[in-house]
Amino acid sequence: MNILVVEDESIVAKDIQVCLRKLGYDVTGVVDTGERAIEMVEQNTPDLIMMDIMLKGDISGVQAAEAIRKKNDIPVIFLTAYTDKDTVNKAKETEPYGYIIKPFKEIDIQTAIEIALYKHGKEKQVKKERDYYYSLSEQQDSPDMMFVKANQRLVKIRYADIYFIEALKDYVVINTAERRYTIHSTMKDIESKMPEKDFARVHRSFIVRIDKIKEIDHSNVVMENDKKVIPIGGSYKDALQERLNLI
Repeated sequence: MNILVVEDESIVAKDIQVCLRKLGYDVTGVVDTGERAIEMVEQNTPDLIMMDIMLKGDISGVQAAEAIRKKNDIPVIFLTAYTDKDTVNKAKETEPYGYIIKPFKEIDIQTAIEIALYKHGKEKQVKKERDYYYSLSEQQDSPDMMFVKANQRLVKIRYADIYFIEALKDYVVINTAERRYTIHSTMKDIESKMPEKDFARVHRSFIVRIDKIKEIDHSNVVMENDKKVIPIGGSYKDALQERLNLI
C-alpha cells in the first residue's frame, strides 16, 4: 500500500514517514507543497494521500486535494492543527476520507488509514456493481426498463412505472406505484440514466416522471394516485415549465 505524504513541516513529515513504515506501509514520496503533490500523483499514483491543509506555496492542501479529486480516485486524509469551522468546512467540500488533528499519535494514523481504505474499497465495489447494473439495462433490446439490486437480486423496473425519485444522503429511492427501491447512487448519476423525454429534475432532491404529474400548485408538484406533494426548486422552475405542454 503506497502512501504519499504532503507536509511542509520537516520534523512532522519525518515522524509520519517513520510511523507509516512501522505500520507496514510504503511511502511513495514526501513533498511540501500542493503543486508538488499534484505532480507526484501524475508521476506515480499512490493508494492514499496524507495531506496537510495549510501548506507553503500558492495553493493550500484543500485546493490540491480538490484538483487531485477531479482527475483521480484517490482517498485523502487531512492533517491539520486548525479546527476552526471555516477550515473544516473548506476541507469537507473535497470529500476527504479522514481528518487527523495535530499533534497525533500512531494509533490516530493507523485508525484513520484503515477506515479510509475500507471506505474507499466499499465505494469502489458499490460503483462497480452499479455500473454493471446500468450496463445490463443498456444492453437490453427494449429501452424502456432498467435493473436495480434489491434483496440480493436484480429487479427489472419499467420506466413507465416510476413516479418519482428521491435523494436520501448517499442513496436514492426509486418510487413506483407498488414498491420503493433504495440504491446506493447519486441524483446526478440517476438523472443521466433516466429517459430525458419522460423525466424532469424539479428539485435537488427529486426527479419526477412528467406524465405522472397531476397538478402544479404554487411551488409544488402533486403526483397522481398517492397525491405525493413534491417541492419545486427555484433553479428548476423555468426548465420544468419549458417541458410542460402549457395552454
